[in-house]
Amino acid sequence: MRSTRRAHGRKISVLIGHATGARIKNAMRLLLLVAALLPGLACAQAYPAKAIRMIIAFSPGGPTDIVARIVAQKLTEQIGQQVLVENRPGAGGNIAAELAAKAAPDGYTVFYNTSAIVIGPALYAKVNYDTFKDFVPVALTATVPLVLLVNPSVPAKNVRELIELARAKPGLLNYSSSGTGTITHLAAALFAERTGMTAQHVPYKGSAPALVDLAGGQVQFMIDTINTGLAYVKDNRLRVLAVATLARSILLPDVPTFNETVLPGFEMSAWQGVVVPTGTPQAIVDRLNAELNKAMASPDVRARLALQGAEPLGGTAAQYAAYIQSESVKWGQVIKAAGVKAE
Repeated sequence: MRSTRRAHGRKISVLIGHATGARIKNAMRLLLLVAALLPGLACAQAYPAKAIRMIIAFSPGGPTDIVARIVAQKLTEQIGQQVLVENRPGAGGNIAAELAAKAAPDGYTVFYNTSAIVIGPALYAKVNYDTFKDFVPVALTATVPLVLLVNPSVPAKNVRELIELARAKPGLLNYSSSGTGTITHLAAALFAERTGMTAQHVPYKGSAPALVDLAGGQVQFMIDTINTGLAYVKDNRLRVLAVATLARSILLPDVPTFNETVLPGFEMSAWQGVVVPTGTPQAIVDRLNAELNKAMASPDVRARLALQGAEPLGGTAAQYAAYIQSESVKWGQVIKAAGVKAE
């Protein structure tokens, strides 16, 4: 009997030992998990503790700069720290992208990017950054519709007549852009390719000089952002034939879209967003995403963007990552089909 009791006692001790050991292991795992999360939690709580640098790849006063500064101002109000815009134009946006890619991944450098982030690698033989390896998407911010503008001397009164004119007299029409490989160039190239038009590309260093020469009659048409071209339309220096959105613009309600006239489904816009260097803590990415979505949803930001013809967006970081991927494929195909090469 005693031996039986001792045997049972040993079994109970073994079971208690196993149970205690399991509890210890589970407790250790929990402690390790908490320890792994604490730095990120502490980082998110302390962030931002100083000013944030927002790099932009374009000159002050341009369409991207205007929208970026609206966003930066709202973020400053929301987070209690200055968001300082730093303009780094040049090389089709590659200078700014390289600078942002090499910045410390601590959340204090953000890159206010455009489609140039996917166009550059497809256009240039070599760029010193990798769009998908060097950056983490945070959120889309806004999109600015593109419009087809013509000099008033051009006899075409609508898109179809412009296409017929170009087909009837190949080489007659020239179109300007803000530079080789820019969205304004590629959009026009895609339009010409889709409609079978023949027209000569004339690149400029920015939209401003391109629009000046278009108004002066040195070139015949251009596809540009609505916010830069609208002033020329209002004072009758240029005529707008179409808007490159699926639905008509509230700024130009009487102007038809490509979609409803000659190219069903044709949609192009100058999109903008925010990315950060790879390695930035996820907690900071999440915080930035939340603040950007809050900013883009605020009535004052939406009202200010509407004056620029810009549509506020937002969304998750994953949605922005998927969008960047799809845009990379689209514009890569356009560049290849049009035979566009960087100067």
